[in-house]
Amino acid sequence: MDDFIETVAAVSNETRVQILAFLLEHGKSCVCELEHSLKMGQARLSTNLAILKKAGFLTVSREGKWAYYALAPKSLLHKNLLEAIKALHVKVPCKIEACRIKSG
Repeated sequence: MDDFIETVAAVSNETRVQILAFLLEHGKSCVCELEHSLKMGQARLSTNLAILKKAGFLTVSREGKWAYYALAPKSLLHKNLLEAIKALHVKVPCKIEACRIKSG
């Protein structure tokens, strides 16, 4: 029951739905890309990403000094909620390539 409430609570916020819609459209994204693309302050973004990660929607991976977030729904409920978000047709901004990644 706690997992259900945490999952539903995570998507009961417009900012978090916007983040999920962005990742649905653009895929794995660096924090700086999310910050610039969504025009969101780092503190606000980090708080919402942490809630989505804790609720089981996201994974984070590190590449050098950059953190990348990707969708990784952990249950059928998560997948169904992501499908519902897709059906909302949220206006998603273009992805701004905001960080320089040095290649090997």
